[in-house]
Amino acid sequence: MSISVGFPAAGAITINGKSPATIEALSQGAADNAAQALGIDEEGKLRVASASEAEKAETQGSEGDNQSLVVKMLLKRMKELQAQLQEQQQQLAAAQAASYPTPEAKATVVMAIQGQIVDTNGALQEVAGKLVKELSKDASSGALVSTTA
Repeated sequence: MSISVGFPAAGAITINGKSPATIEALSQGAADNAAQALGIDEEGKLRVASASEAEKAETQGSEGDNQSLVVKMLLKRMKELQAQLQEQQQQLAAAQAASYPTPEAKATVVMAIQGQIVDTNGALQEVAGKLVKELSKDASSGALVSTTA
């Protein structure tokens, strides 16, 4: 007795609702961004600058505030998620106020929006947790202490 397992056409396969081509593009984009974030140039070599160049770049980039780049990015993402959450809450209110042909249709729409809100809340909590972790790391290293008078 033999058993054979068949797979549908490659275009029909999805991973978390995304096609293999989308997954590959996202993976490639993440790999490109990782190299850039690590400071690796096109030749695969680590970019290194002198202390004076680093201070100059830090002074130009910070412009008086003492938050790290990671903290700034997390705060930006948190604001984006808060705006998205507010928009979804407005959609939920509109969906609850709208009339639908059947109660099941209304329940389906409302539950779908509530699911989106749950996902956004989860992402917001994750960003908040990472922000707290990053701020506590900065505080323990003394990065948040102002040394200027």
